[in-house]
Amino acid sequence: MTKDLLKNKEFDLVSVIYNASQAAETCSQYIKDAEGDQEVERFFNDVIDSNSNLVQKGKDLLKNRI
Repeated sequence: MTKDLLKNKEFDLVSVIYNASQAAETCSQYIKDAEGDQEVERFFNDVIDSNSNLVQKGKDLLKNRI
């Protein structure tokens, strides 16, 4: 139903924002699992940063389109 109310590109932006948010949240747990392995912790932190940037860019794009 929601998809019918939004154009496909807006729905797609929402989907990417959601999935990037979920990935960042999941990596927070992975960092705990990697405790003591700084290289792996840095990797997961990089993933969080990248996904957080995607979330913000997606929000900015969406804000201008709905």
